Amino acid sequence: MIKSIRYILTGILFGIIMSKSEAVSWYRIQEMFRFQSFHMYGIIGSAVITGIITIFLIKRYGLKDINGTTITFQDKALQWKRYFTGGIIFGLGWALTGACPGPIFVLLGQGFPVMLLVIAGALLGTYTYGVIKDRLPH
Repeated sequence: MIKSIRYILTGILFGIIMSKSEAVSWYRIQEMFRFQSFHMYGIIGSAVITGIITIFLIKRYGLKDINGTTITFQDKALQWKRYFTGGIIFGLGWALTGACPGPIFVLLGQGFPVMLLVIAGALLGTYTYGVIKDRLPH
């Protein structure tokens, strides 16, 4: 139970940061897609740079996970069709709902009950993928 509390607190902190940075604002997302503001590009860019630095440090120092196992990364072949198709689906979902997967829970917590439909759709899509993934061309 104690371990679960740290995940709940991390989620609450994530929600606060997303709210305060306005990363869950439909208007900010619209500004980004219309190239009217740098705000969201700055947030996304800083997340990408943080990820690059973190991966570099993990590889450089051979860092271990909480179980003591060395973290390793495996190179994958670039499959542009797969990423392009996934990006289109992700982008359409983002455009239709005004939120990507992380912020939908933040928006629900902010009092937008319509996000329950978005969460249900995301869960249904994830479940459907799990059912048919073996029949897809990976």
